[in-house]
Amino acid sequence: MARIRLIDISKYFEVSAGKVKESRAHAIVREKREARSERVVDSAKVAALDHFNLEIPDGLTYAVVGPSGCGKTTLLRIVAGLDPDYCGQVYYDDTLMNRVRPQDRRIGMVFQNFALYPQWKGEGNLRFFFRVHHVDEVKTRERIRATSEIMGIGFEELLGRMPRTLSAGQKQRVAIGRAIVREPRLFLFDEPLSNLDAELRARSRVEIRHLLARFHVTALYVTHDQREATILGDRIVVMRDGRLEQVGAYADLAERPANTFVASFLGPRPMNLFAGGRAVSGIARFGELAIPLPKNLRSLVVEGQSLAAGVRPAAVRIREGAQSSADTIRMRGTVELIEPDFARREQSIQVRTGNYAYFGVCPQDLPLRLKEEVDVAFPADAFIFFDGASGKRIG
Repeated sequence: MARIRLIDISKYFEVSAGKVKESRAHAIVREKREARSERVVDSAKVAALDHFNLEIPDGLTYAVVGPSGCGKTTLLRIVAGLDPDYCGQVYYDDTLMNRVRPQDRRIGMVFQNFALYPQWKGEGNLRFFFRVHHVDEVKTRERIRATSEIMGIGFEELLGRMPRTLSAGQKQRVAIGRAIVREPRLFLFDEPLSNLDAELRARSRVEIRHLLARFHVTALYVTHDQREATILGDRIVVMRDGRLEQVGAYADLAERPANTFVASFLGPRPMNLFAGGRAVSGIARFGELAIPLPKNLRSLVVEGQSLAAGVRPAAVRIREGAQSSADTIRMRGTVELIEPDFARREQSIQVRTGNYAYFGVCPQDLPLRLKEEVDVAFPADAFIFFDGASGKRIG
């Protein structure tokens, strides 16, 4: 096991000068940064990681999420030692790892495409580590036996089969077994379940969660699936454009997002954001929507300050005859989209009021039609406020 520290990590890719073609992902990142007047190293480079700092405590799993091209896999490769061309320091406990070869780091890595050696059976894939390190046969057999026991029913049968005869789920089990057999101090997962169907993904999440809990090994888990991240991660790391936006437990990030990006990115239904507001006499005004600023925030907001406000769809109630009060803000809007949620026996409704489109919920048995005018109720204390210029949360 190990405590992982990443200190001021930066990684740049060449994107021009006629030698290296700029990928579409890198072009998107560069264009976004130039639009925001952010620092680009020079015209020939774009930052995949930009002064990135993170500490992963011993024995915890950190799940990394973010848009495509934000640097998640680059981060994993640097921690693994697969990409030596970067600035900054990587520590395992108190040992600087910058010049330590990947094979000497005692890491277990599981890739999206499983990366099994096609010329060897399952057992041969597990044996490879011991061949490279010249481990004796007795210890090798014992470690493979112990790993088979850990992986559970049916795993031993997979050891005698060639990778081409295995299903995607079986290949994934062998790949995880290969990571476990070496008794790593650090697990690295690069979207290991993305090639599996929905049912197998669900079973595999449970299996990986049990393995992580059993070994108490530090783990970094990269995924596009936020549900997967919340199930497997003790903490969630949110990235954008090579930078760390926020890290913490999922509930903390959902309830107290650091900025408008985290608020709009995180969750199965991201936070509704109302932009273009102004602070006027203790009230945040967004067109027809007027939200009283909480007393504890009024001293942090100046008159006329540009504001944005966010509220989770689950807090927005859409129903006929909604009553306004000191604690509830009421508006009228037009139904633009109806999404039934049969599991929760409710409906997610997209409503438009003026220039603002937002989601709310209502009971499943409430009949609604597209383009229908409805009453919308916002609990006043459910809003989170952000600075309109920087996007940072206020308070």
